[in-house]
Amino acid sequence: MHCSTSLLTAHHPIPPPSTTARRRLSPRMSLNPQPQPPDVQSSLLSSITKLLWGPSLPPGLLIFTVRTAWHSTWRLMMSQLAPSDPSGAYSRPASRFRAHKLPQSIPTPPHHHLHLYVGLPCPWAHRTLVVRALKGLDDAVAVSVAAPGTDGSWEFRDRDIPGPDKGVLVPGPDNANKRRTLKEVYGLRKGGYNGRSTVPMLWDTKTKDVVCNESYDIIQLFNSELNGLARNPDLDLSPPGLKDEIEKWNGIIYPNVNNGVYRCGFAQSQEAYDKAVNQLFDTLDMLDVHLGSSSYLCGDKLTLADVCLFTTLVRFDLVYNGLFKCTKKKMLEYPNLHAYLRHIYQIPKVAETCNFLAIMDGYYKTLFPLNPGSISPVMPSGCGHEALSRPHNRDSLSLTDKTAEMIVS
Repeated sequence: MHCSTSLLTAHHPIPPPSTTARRRLSPRMSLNPQPQPPDVQSSLLSSITKLLWGPSLPPGLLIFTVRTAWHSTWRLMMSQLAPSDPSGAYSRPASRFRAHKLPQSIPTPPHHHLHLYVGLPCPWAHRTLVVRALKGLDDAVAVSVAAPGTDGSWEFRDRDIPGPDKGVLVPGPDNANKRRTLKEVYGLRKGGYNGRSTVPMLWDTKTKDVVCNESYDIIQLFNSELNGLARNPDLDLSPPGLKDEIEKWNGIIYPNVNNGVYRCGFAQSQEAYDKAVNQLFDTLDMLDVHLGSSSYLCGDKLTLADVCLFTTLVRFDLVYNGLFKCTKKKMLEYPNLHAYLRHIYQIPKVAETCNFLAIMDGYYKTLFPLNPGSISPVMPSGCGHEALSRPHNRDSLSLTDKTAEMIVS
């Protein structure tokens, strides 16, 4: 699972006029007029509309023409942003680079050479940041944080953008390869690369190649393959005795919740949307009931399944509820799920991986087909640091040794 912010863009340069043509231009004429201020543009548009149809609505033919043109353009953009199957259901492309285990020569300090590329809006990238923080791999696996560019690609800033809260991750430069875009980083690998340049991506700075760009593979590697580098090697988020249960939960949560919100937001037919939204909320209802009597999905122990669910839940009211049409309920209306969300958020080091403003900007200002005006709404209640720091009162559900808070430093 991964995030791509590809959007359609086009630029058609106009050749400059010939010398003769330039001589014929009036001193007051220009082939490159200065852009008019917004108030002038608005006044001009108002004058034209009043002249054409007065105070009435635009004529039906114009509305039909614009609507048809927009619908066709929307389908074209969506086919690039979110490819669908014949029924109009979103079909997520598979990750290109998989890695179920690291090579035999697992890096050891001070010779480690793994570098993680992420984007803060992306829930799949967020998984890797959470596990990296919980395992104490901050020093062992360096990170570069990309941001969505104006053309929809992941790009890097010349310097770190000030964050909303101290310690919270922010977009910044490419600390490993000093490139401008993530696409350029992918292109550095031997033989190049012309596919989707997605996050998260784990990079080998020694071999100059992609180790993996599948989020679940990366969090498994962080959990079990780098204990020689981790500050919290005893924390196991996928213990042998729970592997089957973890996989069971992943099999429910991934299609219906993690990818389910995207199946709602990127649906290109009413039938596809109806199916996705019903499966999403049926699953959330079931999870709310389950978490009424269980600290975590698999009982008292935080696992990779919880990490995967958390990064979707923390974005739910921020973006998925409104922008992705997941409107039946807000996360705030699920008492157990929202308390569970707060429980995980309050585990040391997790909050620093959550940049809520970057998440909102990454969706509302980038996904043009879903939000053409690029207007970002006010942050909903129940989101943000203050709301998620309220007591969760879930300690009483634990039957044994309390949670990962005890061992995460």
